Amino acid sequence: MKTLSFVFVAFGSIIVLSSCASLPQQQTNLSSAQERKITLGLVQKYIHNGDSQSRVAEVLGSPNIVTKDSDGNETWIYDKVSQETSYSASGGSVGVGVGGVSVGGSGMAGGGIGGSYGSSSGAYSSTQKTLTVIIKFDNNGLVKSIAYNASQF
Repeated sequence: MKTLSFVFVAFGSIIVLSSCASLPQQQTNLSSAQERKITLGLVQKYIHNGDSQSRVAEVLGSPNIVTKDSDGNETWIYDKVSQETSYSASGGSVGVGVGGVSVGGSGMAGGGIGGSYGSSSGAYSSTQKTLTVIIKFDNNGLVKSIAYNASQF
């Protein structure tokens, strides 16, 4: 939060102006490093037909689900769900005050004047993303096909 204050002294009076404003702050929930690692771009760039199971595991890590078809060939399924949440807030306030005044030793004194103003606002956003990657292997343990579905809402 930034605070800016001005003090003026004139004719025995003190006037204080104060302004307070906060900079937008963002708070993001981050998933584990492994969950962030698997992206559609990573799959498209590094996984190709003919790659071995060890190569796929090296690039993408362990699959969420492993199944076998009727011929005994494995299918690996990677299913990733992530959520990004952010919140930003800002606010500000202004205050004014005037102190007492003594006029020429006559014993007359002035009173005080004060005031303030404040405001704040905020915004919240949440996005959920899913990525499902299905990799089918042939009887030699090599990638036969790659399918994927990505969504964001």
